[in-house]
Amino acid sequence: MKITKDLTIQQVIQMDNRAAAVFMRHGMFCVGCPAASAESIEQAAMGHNIDLDTLLDDLNEMIEN
Repeated sequence: MKITKDLTIQQVIQMDNRAAAVFMRHGMFCVGCPAASAESIEQAAMGHNIDLDTLLDDLNEMIEN
């Protein structure tokens, strides 16, 4: 499965808990925040001024390995 900008942080972590480390490496420490289940990855990245494409590339690389 490919991780897309429309998934929530929580959905991705449920797919693979290693994703939490990827989010944190990008400065998104909201993995346990209530917003993690409500906001899309795109919304969260915009709110934290994080490059969405780089984040998605790293998450998808993690899933592939």
